Amino acid sequence: MPNPLHSLGYRILTASLRSDSAEPESPSPLSRRGFMLLAATLTSCAVAAPLQSQAEGMSSGSTSSKNRSKSKTKAKAKPTPPAEDSMPLSDGPVPRNPDMAFSSDFVNCAGVPFSQVLVSGKYIAMTFDDGPHPTNTPRLLEMLRARNIKATFFVIGQSAALYPQVLRNTAAEGHEIGNHSHTHRLLSKASDAELRLELSRCRDAVVSATGAPPRVMRPPYGGLLKRQRDLVRSEFGYPIILWSVDPLDWRRPGPSVVASRILHGAGVGGIVLAHDLHSQTVDAMPATLDGLLRRGFQFVTVSQLLAMKTEAANTQASATPTHS
Repeated sequence: MPNPLHSLGYRILTASLRSDSAEPESPSPLSRRGFMLLAATLTSCAVAAPLQSQAEGMSSGSTSSKNRSKSKTKAKAKPTPPAEDSMPLSDGPVPRNPDMAFSSDFVNCAGVPFSQVLVSGKYIAMTFDDGPHPTNTPRLLEMLRARNIKATFFVIGQSAALYPQVLRNTAAEGHEIGNHSHTHRLLSKASDAELRLELSRCRDAVVSATGAPPRVMRPPYGGLLKRQRDLVRSEFGYPIILWSVDPLDWRRPGPSVVASRILHGAGVGGIVLAHDLHSQTVDAMPATLDGLLRRGFQFVTVSQLLAMKTEAANTQASATPTHS
C-alpha cells in the first residue's frame, strides 16, 4: 500500500509551485531546491512509517509493554503495572521477633503426625526442607538473623555431609535441625530396614556436622505408614512433623506468589513448609517474615511449638501432604 504521506508531500510542493505560476494547469519544472525538499519529505515519511504502525499496534493492544517501552514516539503511554514477581517484597524497616526463652522439652508425642499445634498464643513455626544449600541457606540465615527468628531446618543427610559447615552455622545460630532422611526417598515404599538406614544415616551426618542429633523428623513427601510412624517413635523418639501451609514453592511460582500463599494460609500454631533449596523461596522470605511479624505472629522452632501444646491438642488432625 503506498504511503499517503508521499502524495501529501507532493501535493504540498505542487501547490507551492502553482501559487507562483501564471498558468495553474501547467506547473513549472521542479527547481533544485524543490526537488531537495521533496526528497527530504519522502525520506522522513519512510522512517516514520514503522513507528506509526507500532503506535497503532499499541493502541489496539496488539503489542507488549516491552515494545511500548522501546518506541521512540513522544506520546505518553499508560504505565503497565509491574509483574507480580518484580514487585517489591518488603517495605519499611525490618521488624524483629521478640526475644523469647521458651522450652523445647516436649513430651514424647503419640504417633499422630503434627500439621498444627494447639497453643494459647499467636505462635508459628517456620520450617525449611531439603537443605543445606551452599548459597541459599547462608542467604536465608542472614534474613532470619536480621529479624531475630529461629526456624527449623529439615535436612537431607547427603546434603548435610556435602555442606557440613553450612549446617554447623545453622545450628550455631540457634536454629533447630530436623531429620528429613538421607536420600529424600518416599519412605512409605521402603522396608523397615531401609527406613532405619535412611534415618540413621541422616542423623549421623547431622551429629557429625553439629554435634547434636535431630529431635524431630519430617518424611519426604509426607509419606509414612502407620506402622512406620510407630517404628520411628519407638526407635528414634521422633514426633512426625507435617505442615499446615504449603505454598507449593517447589513449582517455582515466583517470590510474590510464595509470600502471598504463606501469608494467606498462616494461622495460630501453624507449621509453614518451605524449601531453602530454591532461590525463589529465599527471595520470598523478606515479605513473608515481615508480613507475619506485622500481623503479630511470633516465631518459634517446631520443638518449642510442641512444648507449648495444650491438653486439647491430643485431638490433633493432620493435613494431607502434597510435597516436601
